[in-house]
Amino acid sequence: MNDSFFRKIESKTGVPMEEVFALANAIQFADFSDERQVRKIVKKVGKMANKDVPPHLEDELVRSILQSGSSFNMNDIQKMLGN
Repeated sequence: MNDSFFRKIESKTGVPMEEVFALANAIQFADFSDERQVRKIVKKVGKMANKDVPPHLEDELVRSILQSGSSFNMNDIQKMLGN
């Protein structure tokens, strides 16, 4: 893909492509049975979505992801955040 494509995405979302790639990489190689990794991903998605994730919601998301294991993905987190 070319740079202009990424610049358009950055301008529409306000999220640098480096952050998107870093999150995608983290999700791809994440151990969804590791609570610390899952919490980091939930926080990153919330930050990128510009959503405040209160502690009780973070706990609920983490618990749900840990139960679902590797079948969980970023779209599931976004749905839980109301995007």
